[in-house]
Amino acid sequence: MKLGVMAAGLGGMEWEKALDYSRQVGLEAIEIPVGAYPGKPFFNPEEVLNNPSAQQRIKNDCARRNLEIVGLAVHGNIVSPDPAVREQHLKDHDVAVRLARKLGTDVVINFSGCPGGCPDDKMPNWVTCPWPPEFETIRDYQWNDVLIPFWIKKNKQAANEGVKIAFEAHPGFCVYNPETILKLRNACGEQLGANLDPSHFFWQNIDPVEAARVLGDAGCLFHVHGKDTGIDPYNTRINGTLDAKNYGDVHNRSWIFRTCGYGHGDEFWKPFISMLRLKGYDGVISIEHEDCMMSVQEGFEKAVTYLKPLLIKEQAGEAWWF
Repeated sequence: MKLGVMAAGLGGMEWEKALDYSRQVGLEAIEIPVGAYPGKPFFNPEEVLNNPSAQQRIKNDCARRNLEIVGLAVHGNIVSPDPAVREQHLKDHDVAVRLARKLGTDVVINFSGCPGGCPDDKMPNWVTCPWPPEFETIRDYQWNDVLIPFWIKKNKQAANEGVKIAFEAHPGFCVYNPETILKLRNACGEQLGANLDPSHFFWQNIDPVEAARVLGDAGCLFHVHGKDTGIDPYNTRINGTLDAKNYGDVHNRSWIFRTCGYGHGDEFWKPFISMLRLKGYDGVISIEHEDCMMSVQEGFEKAVTYLKPLLIKEQAGEAWWF
C-alpha cells in the first residue's frame, strides 16, 4: 500500500510546490483535482488533454518526486437539474475520463450525482425515507429515468477509455452507502465501483470495515480516501446525525470531519487497512483533509504521521509456523 493525497487541499500552492511538499512529508502518490467541486487549481485539464507535451511534463514532474498519479478527482453533480451545473460537471467528467490514461492512471473519482425530484425541478432532491408516498415516486424517477440510463452510457465511455469510475458514497447524492454503490454498478456496468471514504460512513452508523468487506467481495474497491469523522455523543443523542448545520458550527454539530486518528484510533484504522489487504486492495490511501479544528498543514501532516506506520507495505510470506 501507498500513502497519497487528495490534492484539492493543496490547491493554494503552485503545482511544483504542492509536489515538493507532498514528497517532503513522505507521500508516494497524488490524486489530482481536475474539475467540478474540487476545481482545477494546478492546470487546465482541457488544454492538457490536447497537448501531449503538457501531459508528459505533468508525468515527469511527478516522477521526479517519486509520486504516482493514482486518480483524477472530478467530484460533481453530473446529473444536476440545474443546466449550468450539469453541463459544466459533465464536461469536466468527460475530459477527466479521456485524460486519465494519458496521465498514467485508470481511475476517475466522482459522485453519482443527485437529480431533481421530477423533470421540472430546478434543484437536486435527496430522498432519505420512503414516506410520504411521493418520496418513492421521486426515487423511482431518479434511478430509473435519470441515473441508470445516464451511467450505462458513462460506463461504456469509461470502458472504451480503459478507465474505472470510483464513486465516493456521499449523503446528498443518490449513491451514499455500499448498497447504492452496488445497485448502480449492477444496473450499469463493471467500470463503476467505489472510492471508499470512511468519513462519510461513520456518521451514518455504517462500519467501514464491513463496507470494505462487501465492496471487496464485489470486486469494486477502486480507490480509498484517508479521512476521519468525530461523533459528538451529546449532540447526537439530542438531534441524531442528519445534521445540516454549517461545518464550522463545531459546538452544536453532531459530527465533524477530523484528521485521521482524531476521530477514530488504531481500533478502527488497523482492522480497516487489514480488511483492505484481505480483499486484495494494495493501492493508495489518499488523505483528504477537512478538519475544521486544524490548519490544512497541521492536520494533513498529522494524518501522514499517523497513517504511515499502519500501512501494510510488503507481501505476506508463507506461514512458516506450522
